[in-house]
Amino acid sequence: MTSEHICPDTLFNSRPYGFSQVVIKKGSRQIHIAGQTSQDKELNIVGEGDLAAQAKCAFENVGLALHAAGGKFEDISKINIYVVGNHPQNLEIIAEATQGFFGDLPSPASTMVGVTFLALPEFLIEIEAVAVCD
Repeated sequence: MTSEHICPDTLFNSRPYGFSQVVIKKGSRQIHIAGQTSQDKELNIVGEGDLAAQAKCAFENVGLALHAAGGKFEDISKINIYVVGNHPQNLEIIAEATQGFFGDLPSPASTMVGVTFLALPEFLIEIEAVAVCD
């Protein structure tokens, strides 16, 4: 599979924020991962009231789902992040969680949306992903 991550000179440098402006991937399989939250396998809420802990858990759940489908972190081309009552100070928390998940890999394209609520009132964040692999 080939992958190209682009941050055009005509747009701001998004890399410090944990995402690429444009991702081009070629592969034979698409993996669509449903929104993952901070719930463990037994439906326990991880990090109640703590956005950083919930973001870390949600990304870990994305990784578990991706692995189950035969994908790898570098196969992810797009993530959508939904944050309850989003505020500008959340950007740093989300960027840190994103960079912690992807490490030195090129970051995917990303959209972050502030929402009023998610499926359960304890959830502060939900992350969905799309991956392309061979």
